[in-house]
Amino acid sequence: MPTGIILMARPDAANLVDDVVAQAREAYAHGVAHVWLPQQQNYDALALAALVGAAVPGLGVGTSVVPINPRHPLIVASLAQTAQAAAHGNFSLGLGLGARQIERQTFGADWSNGITRLREHLTILGSVFNAAGVDFHGSELSASPTWPVQVAGGTPIPVYVAAMGPKALRVTGELADGTLPYLAGPRTVGEFIVPEITKAAADAGRPAPRIIAAVPVLLSEDVEGARAIAAQQLSLYESIPSYRNVIAREEVDSVVELAAIGTEERVVQHLRRYRDAGATDVVISPIDRSATVDREALWRLTAAL
Repeated sequence: MPTGIILMARPDAANLVDDVVAQAREAYAHGVAHVWLPQQQNYDALALAALVGAAVPGLGVGTSVVPINPRHPLIVASLAQTAQAAAHGNFSLGLGLGARQIERQTFGADWSNGITRLREHLTILGSVFNAAGVDFHGSELSASPTWPVQVAGGTPIPVYVAAMGPKALRVTGELADGTLPYLAGPRTVGEFIVPEITKAAADAGRPAPRIIAAVPVLLSEDVEGARAIAAQQLSLYESIPSYRNVIAREEVDSVVELAAIGTEERVVQHLRRYRDAGATDVVISPIDRSATVDREALWRLTAAL
């Protein structure tokens, strides 16, 4: 079961970039094969992925995830190709549709027609990555550059989408290499995501997609205390429609039930349920990101899996 881990800077880091690069080196030394970087307001995940990929040769590095709004796919393509060249073929591009209420609050804009924008975004990216050129005019996005669009020294870039709804999964299966769902539990993965995206890929004549399940994890002997931390950290997702729908599909009483919490043995048992449900990969998403959390224990767990 290929396993990666999400890295974020320590809250007390003197320099965010230096800290993430140092963590990536340490994680790789502990046997971690792949790290994922989330997009945040205070740093750019694609730029940081390029720096990590160049600094830690051999380590797989990806974004989990970069929202397709508000950046044009040509901008995303140039950044992703730069990261791939810097990582010498070890970069993966993870994209997300974004949360409309958060985007409205952050950017003062409302991007509607999300599925259409996703299809057009992926179409443009595919043309750039696979055909070395693009001349596309859609209802939401257009791209017809006269300058070169491929970066020298790059290699093919796997593209994953944090797709969890039926329409997004169909588009992802047709145009991307797989999905990167977060908070989609084993039942949802096995009974819904795997069959939906696999059929879409097969109908489009594409290889079987990867299903990279990102799972919130908290190692602790104090299970009740850890559940309280998880409830505080994860409650936001219950207010976001796309996550609320996937949580409901899992038929759990609380979003906390989707987290892997407890001893290492208990966490491993929880994560293996995703493999049994059909996930091809698992990404550990640490719930506790404080300065005092035992990151080495999480890296050892990731490497062991």
